[in-house]
Amino acid sequence: MMKISLRIEIFKEGDAYVALSPELNVSSFGDTIEDAKKSAKEAIEAFIDECERMGTLQEVLEESGFSQFDDTWESRKPVAEEKLAFAL
Repeated sequence: MMKISLRIEIFKEGDAYVALSPELNVSSFGDTIEDAKKSAKEAIEAFIDECERMGTLQEVLEESGFSQFDDTWESRKPVAEEKLAFAL
């Protein structure tokens, strides 16, 4: 059984919560944080299933910065994270 380890970010937009997997660029939403997480999991699973069906999952994961370790695909991890602000 293959495992894929990735992160999701959750944002509040109006009355809804949006969950985003930045590595795969897959998002979904819900009325609560838990609903958004559940919806995102379903959307990510559907995306992965479709990639498997098309035979492109390994290519998609590699292009998205994932590395494979045994049966697990891990998303890349930043060595530093910083917020920048620009005045234009």
